[in-house]
Amino acid sequence: MMSESQDVEMRPPPPVLNGFTNGYAHATPDTSEDEMPLSQAVSMSSPVMPPRAKRSTKRRLEVSSDEEPLASSPVKQVASAVVPMPGAIDAVKTNGWAKSRSVKPESDSEQETPLAKTTRKPPRKKAKREENSGCRRCRFGRHKAEGKKGAARKRQSKPTKDSDHSEAEKTSKKTTKPRVKKAKTEPADAKLPSTPKKSGKKAVKDEDDLEGSPNKQSQKEKEEEEEMYRWWEQEGQADGSIKWTTLEHNGVLFPPQYEPLPRDVKMKYNGKELDLPPESEEVAGFYAACIGTIHADDDKFNENFFDDWKTVLKKYPPRNGIKVTSFKDCDFRPIYEHLEAEKAKRKAMTSAEKKEAKKQKDEFEMPYKHCTMDGRKEAVGNFRIEPPSLFRGRGNHPRKGALKKRVRPEDITLNLGKGAPIPKPNVPGNWGKIQHDSTVTWLANWVENVNNNHKYVFLAPGSSLKGQSDWKKFEKARKLKEHIDRIRQNYRADLKSKVMAERQRATAIYFIDKLALRAGNEKGDDEADTVGCCSLRCEHITLRPPNILVFDFLGKDSIRYFKEVEVEPQIFKNIRIFKDGKNDDDNIFDRLSTSLLNKHLTNEMDGLTAKVFRTYNASFTLQDLLDKEDVEGKSTQEKLNVYNKANRMVAILCNHHRSVPKSHSQSMDKLSQKFRGMKYDRMKLRHMLFDSDSKYKKDAKYRDDESDIDDDFIELWEDECKKRDIEKAEKKFAKDNEKREADGEKPLKPADLKETLDGIDDKYKKLKKERGTRKAAQTGNTKSDEKLKEMIDKLDERIRTFKLQMVDKEEGKEIALGTSKINYLDPRITVVWCRKNDVPIEKILSKSLLVKFPWAMDVNDEWKF
Repeated sequence: MMSESQDVEMRPPPPVLNGFTNGYAHATPDTSEDEMPLSQAVSMSSPVMPPRAKRSTKRRLEVSSDEEPLASSPVKQVASAVVPMPGAIDAVKTNGWAKSRSVKPESDSEQETPLAKTTRKPPRKKAKREENSGCRRCRFGRHKAEGKKGAARKRQSKPTKDSDHSEAEKTSKKTTKPRVKKAKTEPADAKLPSTPKKSGKKAVKDEDDLEGSPNKQSQKEKEEEEEMYRWWEQEGQADGSIKWTTLEHNGVLFPPQYEPLPRDVKMKYNGKELDLPPESEEVAGFYAACIGTIHADDDKFNENFFDDWKTVLKKYPPRNGIKVTSFKDCDFRPIYEHLEAEKAKRKAMTSAEKKEAKKQKDEFEMPYKHCTMDGRKEAVGNFRIEPPSLFRGRGNHPRKGALKKRVRPEDITLNLGKGAPIPKPNVPGNWGKIQHDSTVTWLANWVENVNNNHKYVFLAPGSSLKGQSDWKKFEKARKLKEHIDRIRQNYRADLKSKVMAERQRATAIYFIDKLALRAGNEKGDDEADTVGCCSLRCEHITLRPPNILVFDFLGKDSIRYFKEVEVEPQIFKNIRIFKDGKNDDDNIFDRLSTSLLNKHLTNEMDGLTAKVFRTYNASFTLQDLLDKEDVEGKSTQEKLNVYNKANRMVAILCNHHRSVPKSHSQSMDKLSQKFRGMKYDRMKLRHMLFDSDSKYKKDAKYRDDESDIDDDFIELWEDECKKRDIEKAEKKFAKDNEKREADGEKPLKPADLKETLDGIDDKYKKLKKERGTRKAAQTGNTKSDEKLKEMIDKLDERIRTFKLQMVDKEEGKEIALGTSKINYLDPRITVVWCRKNDVPIEKILSKSLLVKFPWAMDVNDEWKF
């Protein structure tokens, strides 16, 4: 059973099962550029931070006396590069279109009055304050300059009810939690009418057309809106341990039972056919499916597979008595060839057959896709049980190649409401256990056999419980910005602590904050050797004087983290002290654990863990980078490039790398050819213009030939276009005949296809004659000169946009943008930015993310992270 806190924080989209989602491996990431947040980059030339005087005089003397034995020169205190959000929002104003939203206007006098001078209301309890969706000043952007910082104070601690309204805070220019007027909570913001979201297609239409039909929706869209539970608009959202009152669902969907291979398909051992029973034949098929992949060439993968297969063979030996003892003598190719032939058959299915197969599959899965929670329909996430296969893992996982056994009903624990009907499994067997725990959000769980990890079936990412979990996560990150300066000031002071545990803890928090490292946990011998901040070993950090640290280790999912980072002198000194007298395999932070670290962070802010720093730094960096870019007057693609560049910087910060896709080079070649093909089309339009009136040959806008277009390319491109046109004609002919046959109509004759192909041949013969003549005859309706010039202008815009897309694709080949969008970037940042800059939200957030974050779509237009 999971605790409430664990349950709330488990928030990835479909859970990854042993490196797979429903049996399919993810791409293996790679490394990239510098990881340090742009908003927090440490510069040795930064202005010196005022000396921290939060501790007592005695404490300051202890710190200063520490300087002598450590033999280190005084360290320059570097000011935090992250500007607190109150000061960053001063210049935010409501633009013209945002004013049109039906927001109740506030008086000018209130907007112009500093918060410190507004009429105070009785202090509110802390619990009430936390219900608000962040600082009111950040939400409405009415910050005023707060002047100079107050005098040095004692070490700040997490604000309490008493300290919130102490006399010292009343006189201080800067408070940890500024007194705010009672503001509407986030759900209240959600009630405000949102600006219509423009899709890619609708953006092309005239604005008058859009305004004239605001309620123009399909019946399906209206039904979906009616069905959606808008939890963010409900008053008094529960935050207790009870997650639901009633719960009904149909369990999980097991994969179909294994179907034995045809009698004539048998693998060979030492040249002889093996007559395998279905149980061992199935496992042999798992390996045969890996032939031709990098896994089949991996010694560890092969070793683990063969060990597990021999265990199966002992229980289910070959029927013809052959003993299998050597992996090298095994020939799985006959099974591989059969699997490839079956794959080719499925690929060759007609579109009608594919539609019918999909329809049957959807009908079969329909009962499992939704559950009923508290009387409302909720979508279920990963309701399919992963089929048995060979474990791939990430990186150099010690268990890769191991057999993932078939999960049976007896392995499953179902979580249902009391009195709910117990579903029947779709395969023979009975459920292992039925429980009624309303404090957790999972519907089913089991333990997989490779790593003995618990696997869960949760609601879909767009469900109310998942949405509330995501909302709380991002609100907690927003809350951190109110405390971040105090936390940084505190851990900087502890960097010189005479207590080694405190010094190690402060150094670790520095890495987590500045480099966005994960906290890290201890690993067993049968797990991948991945580390985080607290589990770093001496071999993972190399010192390069005067203040360069070289990080080289495997992070989560065996993604390599390799960075050379310039750090503060005190950090460099601390790492040197922590490594002194230790071996390469010893822990650097030997007096620190993840649990101790998170316990300390909780004392700094309620609910604060190392994970919150990653969410905060990622979202803050995106907001900061987007605010710095002026995209007024730019095209949509140029705006998208600005956003994607900011997204890439966040991905680099969070080390969300990937290996360059194998098809990237081929894909870029195709795009390059398409790019040159667009230039070819422009050339033909110019030549039509010349043929219409020779005066355009002297026009500077049209006289120059397109770059990268020569005679060889023209010949090659026209040949490719001809092949493509012929292929399209043949496919259309076959598809039309399929439709006619289904409708009971008479099929088209081969002569009809021949007539079409002859027309294509004549077209390209004419194009061949036009090569080198700088003339092009118009086909079809004759176009005027003005129309041709208009077409050239539109094509020029398409060429510019396509070039920007190619640049964007090339720059992002080693960066995984999706991970940060799913887990670390507050979607409200993207929604507000798209609205203000007239960028269709669908261009940035995929359909699945729009389903995952419906609550973000109703955010106030002046919202800031």
